[in-house]
Amino acid sequence: MLSRLMTLFGFFSLVLVSVYWINRAVGLFDRLIANGHSALVFLEFSALALPNVIRLVLPVSAFAAAIYVVNRLSSDSELVVIQSSGYSPARLARPVLAFGLIVALLVSVLTHLLVPASLRALNERTAEISQDVTARLLTEGEFLHPSDGVTFYIREITPRGELRNVFLSDTVDPAEHRTYTAESAVLLRTDTGPRLVMFDGLVQTLETATASLSTTRFEDFAFDLSSLLDIPGTGEPSPDELPTSDLLPPSPAAVAATGDPPAELIFEGVSRFAQALKAMAAPLLGVSIMLLGGFSRFGLWRQILGAVIAMILFETIDNAAADLAEGAPGLWPVAFAAPLVALGAAVGILWIAARPTLVTRRVAA
Repeated sequence: MLSRLMTLFGFFSLVLVSVYWINRAVGLFDRLIANGHSALVFLEFSALALPNVIRLVLPVSAFAAAIYVVNRLSSDSELVVIQSSGYSPARLARPVLAFGLIVALLVSVLTHLLVPASLRALNERTAEISQDVTARLLTEGEFLHPSDGVTFYIREITPRGELRNVFLSDTVDPAEHRTYTAESAVLLRTDTGPRLVMFDGLVQTLETATASLSTTRFEDFAFDLSSLLDIPGTGEPSPDELPTSDLLPPSPAAVAATGDPPAELIFEGVSRFAQALKAMAAPLLGVSIMLLGGFSRFGLWRQILGAVIAMILFETIDNAAADLAEGAPGLWPVAFAAPLVALGAAVGILWIAARPTLVTRRVAA
């Protein structure tokens, strides 16, 4: 049974990750390719986003695998034979518990190691790509519109990287439109953002309110492109990018870097342990519900429906607990509410499944 669970777990994980990745990859591919980046950059971003996707998918895959295995055993009459030989529901749940521990170990590796590292690298790479305007602006003989109200044109780019006959139109401010023309220019990257240094040019300023035009000639002029292109920086790191050792307990450096109160950092660290417990509880809850009731020629559709509803309630409790803990300092223990409720429900349902006469007497009464 454990081998079947692992096989189907791998299959469902692959399918769900692929579906999630395809939906995300379409928009990511259009955005990166439209900005002039190569397919290697797209693959790099996809690889960095995968650990977090896998972390979200694994509990659902484990739950689906457990439901499918029990339903298959029931449809092939293997479940009836196993139960007739004296196997109790608790004994049938042992391989599922071992399976849940394996999934919990995988989720722990992801939440504590891979996901923080990948999110941190993804944030740094995103800022680096956003600041690299050369891929968006260095195109010969074409009018480019890198942002609303901005038009950029280069007639020629020399082998030395010099830009010839540059045209830049800035109409972002409706009260004042400016047009820059220059014989040559170079694009520089600085600590404060990219700058376009133009030589031997002209600035034409149009005051829209009075329809007056003024011109200014210059020998050299440095233009800050970040003010027009809205290029983001790395910004403050989010708590999910930090290692668990910096969250439990929150280090002064982590509090200063994120700008979040210590209570939120503690909840983030504790929730990583709760996610592993959640991954173990999900398949056990599903199997316990599937073992309720006896054999039916119509299959286990009622148990499957009940397991899906229970999983929805499980997620609802988890989301409600997260919202409650984020709004009230010191309530980090509620991060374990959903997994503990699910484990308690699974144990109680297994106890009821081992006593079918108890349910029969209640129905008869």
